[in-house]
Amino acid sequence: MRIRAAAPAELPLLQDIERAAGEPFRSLGMAVIADDEPLPLDVLDAYRRAGRAWVAADEADRPVAYLLTDTVDGAAHIEQVSVHPAAARRGIGRSLIEHLAADAARRGLTALTLTTFTEVPWNAPYYTRLGFRALAESDPHLTSGLRAIQQDEAAHGLATWPRVCMRRELVGVYPVA
Repeated sequence: MRIRAAAPAELPLLQDIERAAGEPFRSLGMAVIADDEPLPLDVLDAYRRAGRAWVAADEADRPVAYLLTDTVDGAAHIEQVSVHPAAARRGIGRSLIEHLAADAARRGLTALTLTTFTEVPWNAPYYTRLGFRALAESDPHLTSGLRAIQQDEAAHGLATWPRVCMRRELVGVYPVA
């Protein structure tokens, strides 16, 4: 598996990966999530042009997963990470996150953050296994930027199911190059 920058011609494939990755939510009674449309091509292209869209490509150099990132209050925020179900359970999502962690550390960022569903097995429990911790409402690491993301997600109906902000420290974990 090779991690590299997303190419312009691959953006529709990223949408397909997102749609396929959403299907398992149906089995949890979350059809609204499964039916949610992926990010539009122009938004994906903005991530790509900014160097904030990576893919994990198979032996044929075809993307099977992708990660989008923003910088939020001094941390690399995982906006989206999706793995096609046909490529799931192979450590591909973990590899994308580790790629981001190393890149973020090189850029002097101190943590990774994300928001996710608490009761979906491949969401919060998975990220906990990867070293993320849930941020309580009183945690000073629950920054204004993360709170704004939570509010935006709630406005889009995601708060129908329990969600949480999570953080993984990077300081002292990755060598600064």
